[in-house]
Amino acid sequence: MRFDEYRRLDALGLAELVARREVSAEELMGLAVARLEEANPKINAVTQQFAPRGGGDGPFAGVPFLLKDLGAQLAGTPTTGGSALFKDAVATQDSALVRAYLDAGLSIFGKTNTPEFGLTPVTEPRLFGPSRNPWRLEHTPGGSSGGASAAVSAGIVPAAHASDGGGSIRVPAHACGLFGMKPSRGRVSFAPLGEGWGGASMQHALTRSVRDSAALLDVVCRPQTGDPYFLAPPERPFLEEVRREPGRLRIAFTTQAIAAPGLDPEVEAAVRDAAQLCASLGHDVEEAAIPGDLQALARAAGQVIAANTAAMLDAEAERRGRPIEADELEPGTFAMYRSVDISGPAYVRAIQTVHAVTRQVSALFETYDVLLLATAGMPAPPIGWLMAEPGAFRDRLFAFMCNTQLFNNTGQPAMSVPLAWNREGLPIGIQFVAPMGEEARLFRLAGQLEQARPWFDRVPPL
Repeated sequence: MRFDEYRRLDALGLAELVARREVSAEELMGLAVARLEEANPKINAVTQQFAPRGGGDGPFAGVPFLLKDLGAQLAGTPTTGGSALFKDAVATQDSALVRAYLDAGLSIFGKTNTPEFGLTPVTEPRLFGPSRNPWRLEHTPGGSSGGASAAVSAGIVPAAHASDGGGSIRVPAHACGLFGMKPSRGRVSFAPLGEGWGGASMQHALTRSVRDSAALLDVVCRPQTGDPYFLAPPERPFLEEVRREPGRLRIAFTTQAIAAPGLDPEVEAAVRDAAQLCASLGHDVEEAAIPGDLQALARAAGQVIAANTAAMLDAEAERRGRPIEADELEPGTFAMYRSVDISGPAYVRAIQTVHAVTRQVSALFETYDVLLLATAGMPAPPIGWLMAEPGAFRDRLFAFMCNTQLFNNTGQPAMSVPLAWNREGLPIGIQFVAPMGEEARLFRLAGQLEQARPWFDRVPPL
């Protein structure tokens, strides 16, 4: 098999060839490693490489796969979280998610780059250096799953593990022209760990095809004993939903930038174009505003993230018996850690605010089946842009990551679909949101959009 043949297939397509013995798992891994050796020096997507794990029976038998270097534990390998503080933190067991991947036959051979503790929507950690976007190397592939998005977009693997606590699946999908589904809270277990960021963080994958995302979610949505959140199994496999008609949906759309003054003009035009596309497919589409005190929710979410990060660092200091020093963290992370002063009652009030605004936002879905809006406020910015002016950090952060964090806090499923590109050739993702637990509805719509406006064969020039 040649690389161009490898790249023309998604993960399920490659697994079908292995099952028919038309190609071996070893041959696929050889192609993935060769592409890594060719592309990774340019994009810095993969930060660890090791002998393949898994590759046995299952729906993805023999397919090369990468883990994000944050959250997911693979026994015997470090999970650094993009931080020098944990560069030698070797996992002693597999997380439930990783065990499910291995049971599904995926062949895991490396880990992808992430910003320190997943705290930014760009992937520029001091520990490993910045990842680069295969569409334009001077631009970011997004974050915090930026290494994963760059690796999939560049053709190293057809799909890769990712996680999303404020947009970290959807923003990289937007930046790199990929499909990115953030599942509902409780759909994928974090075992043996507890919740992430007060229940805001979810794990899944970045893929080129919709069906790969659905099939990967099928193999990992296994509730574990003691999980703090739980969703009943889907009515039928998500993979089947991709092939089903979505029916006539009531779709609300907005050109709102939730956490910023406004959208980039080309992004706004892409949202309106996506709304017209949905209308042409027979859906009832109308403009609507998102209800609720969204600014109060953003402030509360920031408190929850800061407090969870500080608690994690305090636990590490206690474990090793000495304080965390400034040179062990990036300056921004250390400054946040030292400045966090959130009391127990204040944390509880922040969680209460999140829950209250969730009820307000959810009222929109009593009228509509799906919400359509921009994934991000602008196409992927240049590397270094976010940190270039320290005084402008917060404004720039939310100018880019303006529309994703809300749905981490409501817990609803949300997907970014690559439906547009700007004049410079950078992708633009369109976000679709459904009520809690309704990934099936989104997969049906995504399958329809993929047929109406295919993107799989649109690959970067790298």
